[in-house]
Amino acid sequence: MDAAQRNEILTRYREHSARFESVAARRDASVAEVIPFQPPLQELEQEPTAREIEVLQLISDGLVNREIGVRLFLSEETVKSHVRHLLAKLQARSRAHAVAVGFRRSLIN
Repeated sequence: MDAAQRNEILTRYREHSARFESVAARRDASVAEVIPFQPPLQELEQEPTAREIEVLQLISDGLVNREIGVRLFLSEETVKSHVRHLLAKLQARSRAHAVAVGFRRSLIN
């Protein structure tokens, strides 16, 4: 999910909260208390590390984990870990999606 999709979801949530609060305000306060929505103070997304970007570039070149490990002198498990972190940080559903996001964000060329 990219930032625009997150913002759309957050906007919809705020609109829903406002509608809910207006309905709740008409109810008897002794029945239930409405807890106000507190938006996050900072963006939760992290930027990929330099090593993760190297891995992403090699993924975009068509290499599999084993080949990336040989090229960067890493174990295959370490490469898998970098790929998992990349997918989470880029909010990508797959390796191909991560490459597309990397290109869009100019992380790789």
